[in-house]
Amino acid sequence: MSDFVVREATGAADREACFAVRKEVFVVEQRVPEEIEYDAHDADAVHLLALGPDGPLGTGRLLIGHLPSDPATGSLGRLAVTRAARGLGVGAALVRAIEEAARVRGLAAVDLHAQTHALGFYERLGYEAYGPEFPDAGMPHRAMRRAL
Repeated sequence: MSDFVVREATGAADREACFAVRKEVFVVEQRVPEEIEYDAHDADAVHLLALGPDGPLGTGRLLIGHLPSDPATGSLGRLAVTRAARGLGVGAALVRAIEEAARVRGLAAVDLHAQTHALGFYERLGYEAYGPEFPDAGMPHRAMRRAL
């Protein structure tokens, strides 16, 4: 399927579409408590939205300045693709769009915390895992990074 576009979310309707995808994937499917899914970083994040002819397919966000020890690295997070859109290239397109948003803003690298079942997905996109496994929202994760 190439019948989708990925773009930065603009306006309240786009942001609500991003949050709806996150709720479907993280809160409903993965049972992440809703009170920890949405956080203060959402207000300042760059949100990306994948849209198909029938509506939202996926989302992700970029945090800038989130790593005070490394201000040239952005943080990719909350990457979510609806069940119906998985395997269609939506996730990879979102990651590439987040990387481009980071480049445009002068960042040199992107860092993320991947659920361990998704390590191979990110590795195929050029990310390298580092550090030990750690729990986040009750699921095992690893830190990963890719230089831009």
